[in-house]
Amino acid sequence: MKQNIVNIALVVKDYDEAIDFYVNKLGFELIEDTYQPEQDKRWVVVAPPNSHGTALLLARASTPEQQKFIGDQAGGRVFLFLNTDDFWRDYERMKSIGIQFIREPQEQDYGMVAVFEDLYGNRWDLLQLNPDHPMAKR
Repeated sequence: MKQNIVNIALVVKDYDEAIDFYVNKLGFELIEDTYQPEQDKRWVVVAPPNSHGTALLLARASTPEQQKFIGDQAGGRVFLFLNTDDFWRDYERMKSIGIQFIREPQEQDYGMVAVFEDLYGNRWDLLQLNPDHPMAKR
């Protein structure tokens, strides 16, 4: 059997401002942006450059209940993990364009890591896993 997680929904306030952040600041690729008139919403998918795994579905909050979770989808914990092949290149680039890091880089048993926030306050790990880490071998 073969299965994989295709998308993770990330609740956003506005499609265009979210696309701007993820594509123009983080450097993600815009995979799809399709209007769905029957539901008056867009299907917006972004993914890190040159990745072939899970992508983000940028889902605009459509109810007051959903709006409460914008920027806090994981209750203040790190929600998403962005692995890179060059930690310091990406860290320095992100800092230079104003990405807010709330935990500075640290060497851990599993590799280098720093925590940043997206445009809404969701927390992310920027990390470079050591080559012998089980996830780096996948």
